Amino acid sequence: MRRVLFWLVGIALVLIVSGALLIRVPALQDRVVERVLAAAVRSSADDLLREDALRVLLCGTASPLPHPSRAKSCTAVFADGRFWVVDTGPGSWNRLALWRIPAGRIGAILLTHFHSDHIAELGEFNLQTWVAGRPGPLRVFGPPGVSRVVAGFEEAYALDTRYRVAHHGAELLPEAASRMQAIPIAILGAVPGPITALGVAPGPVVVHDEGGLRITAFAVDHRPVAPALGYRFDYRGRSAVVTGDTVKLASVIEAAQGADVLVHEAQANHIVAAIRDAAAQAGRNRIAKIMDDIPDYHTTPVEAAEVANAAGVDLVVFSHLTPPPPNRFVERVYVRGVADVRPEGWMLGDDGLLIELPADSDAIDIRNLD
Repeated sequence: MRRVLFWLVGIALVLIVSGALLIRVPALQDRVVERVLAAAVRSSADDLLREDALRVLLCGTASPLPHPSRAKSCTAVFADGRFWVVDTGPGSWNRLALWRIPAGRIGAILLTHFHSDHIAELGEFNLQTWVAGRPGPLRVFGPPGVSRVVAGFEEAYALDTRYRVAHHGAELLPEAASRMQAIPIAILGAVPGPITALGVAPGPVVVHDEGGLRITAFAVDHRPVAPALGYRFDYRGRSAVVTGDTVKLASVIEAAQGADVLVHEAQANHIVAAIRDAAAQAGRNRIAKIMDDIPDYHTTPVEAAEVANAAGVDLVVFSHLTPPPPNRFVERVYVRGVADVRPEGWMLGDDGLLIELPADSDAIDIRNLD
């Protein structure tokens, strides 16, 4: 037996040494790289664009606070052979690119509001989808003020666009297609006076209705950020709602009535308070002040679960997590109390979470692209 083990160990050592030597051979290195690149170039997430389902992909689940793996606010919705992006937070384009999303098939960007963690990669989305073959200007929906935001990004990228056209040629990269088209959505101005956390907000407004896909914008309350919006997607008997940033609000309950999936922002105020107290004790008064300010314009996980209950939603997914939990232990702390008000039908979102809603069905299929 010992002789057999001796020979097995000897063979394993020879294989390890031989492999270590072989990977130093340039020809072998090139061959490995060629195979990997060939597979990568052929790879594409075209299956997400099949017209047999409404699909919701979380491409950014963090808030402005840092996290090593979560991008900032971004939710992609796939329907009618295209994909629609709600908010373009930092790191979100990189996420979609790594998942091989066919960038040229973008339908539009839908901004909920203009905080930096929701808009910072608008320029990259425009550039990358144009380079990937987007046939015309990128439509960007958003509250009044979206024209100013779009104009700013276009000016910031103007020299970059010129360089790329000069380098690759206008036939490959037509400059006319590099533009963005801002489409303001006026909702709050239709009703006088401020909205309240308990009142019914004005709206909703249908902003897209083609190919069986209807997208409806509705008002939310994120004051002093105003106006701010959420979006509902209806496609082939299935529906998904993305709230953007808001307090617990009747307009969200109304917009999400009977939806299959509700992607709702969720801020763990008990953890935010602990950060505030720790910062104050450490003399980090600026951090303490900010942590003291933010609870009044966000929704807690428990409140988001209550919204889902009131709306009769099948699944609520928590996103825009503040602070984004760094590990499983903190995740448990984060959702404390949720199961008491909603024992099932909820999830803590993570980047790469894909929810598939087959057409004309009540099935909800969940997997992670990572």
